[in-house]
Amino acid sequence: MLHGRKILLIVSGSVAAFKALMLVRLLRAEGATVRAVLTAGGARFVTKESLAAITGEPVQDDLWAAEAEIGHIRMARWADLVVVAPASANRLAQMAQGLAPDLAGCILLATRAPVLVAPAMNPAMWAHPATRANMATLLARGVRVVGPEDGPMAEPESGPGRLAEPEAMAAAIRAVFATGPLSGLHALVTSGPTHEPIDPVRYIANRSSGKQGHAIAAALAALGARVTLVSGPVALADPPGVTVRRVETAREMLAACEAALPAEIAIFAAAVADWRVAREAGQKLKKQPGEAAPTLGMALNPDILATLSRHAQRPRLVIGFAAETEHVVEHARQKLARKGCDWIVANDVSGDVMGGAENAVHLVTAAAVEDWPRMPKEQVAARLAARIAEQLA
Repeated sequence: MLHGRKILLIVSGSVAAFKALMLVRLLRAEGATVRAVLTAGGARFVTKESLAAITGEPVQDDLWAAEAEIGHIRMARWADLVVVAPASANRLAQMAQGLAPDLAGCILLATRAPVLVAPAMNPAMWAHPATRANMATLLARGVRVVGPEDGPMAEPESGPGRLAEPEAMAAAIRAVFATGPLSGLHALVTSGPTHEPIDPVRYIANRSSGKQGHAIAAALAALGARVTLVSGPVALADPPGVTVRRVETAREMLAACEAALPAEIAIFAAAVADWRVAREAGQKLKKQPGEAAPTLGMALNPDILATLSRHAQRPRLVIGFAAETEHVVEHARQKLARKGCDWIVANDVSGDVMGGAENAVHLVTAAAVEDWPRMPKEQVAARLAARIAEQLA
């Protein structure tokens, strides 16, 4: 898939920059030509000489030296893909604001090629509202992202912010060039549960593992779609080549879905909590001897499926999920009419489906009901992706 592809790698400042060298090896082994631009921050962690040796190409690190041949334009036009790995918090901020203080910044403004970023930073920096806003801006512009991963950092801390592993970055790069029946289409997928806080330490949740939603995102990407996965809290690895937006609550999930539009395909596989506590306690609720259990007033959460089905930027194909414990098909038909979506994927969750490896579903449309046999969730996802490709053909 990467044979003959021209990839421009921008290495910005992060202690994880050594992984960029490993990434280059993987890409060249698959037949890609890789050229590198080293920022001043990146040069603190890897050398120009090491990048040149690994890429087999001259490494650029100076805007004014390159400008003898209008270098930033030439390099921007040369690339089939621009990859920023690692992408520091500072580099992401510059990209979001359109700043061009150096050669890398000029290339990123001048390129017409797709751009993929692999963020790497301290967990607190990744969680900061400014970084989250910058990432939202870049994602809205079509910039793709891989990672960051959750794990130990260089400092004695752990959390989300770790640079994706070279294999994961390579998989995301392959996904950019994937061709298939869904190439050129944007798919929005939701997955996992939502957590609705009661107080700072307790929340309302459900048993959804996110396995089915994540498998669907991967299956759509395999058919060439550009996929945005909005995921509640799960213990799963991000699907390769998929842009992931992590949320906690139903309201956050709705906002992330609306921010991801426009899309041609939307699949709402997440098990969104129907209710939330009307008034979240600011401090932990304490149990006092002799006192009765507190009464939790409840409020309705937004209906994400119905909202997107009637949205001004409604996707061409909107698919909902119905997790039922009885009268599965009957309830799914009612939900299809009530929500205004195109298809419903219904399943019986009274057994081991939530958290399990297999699923048996019914695909409910206005015209018919298809009863699918029990199979691994990856096969359910592949079959659904194939039906979507057939429908949109």
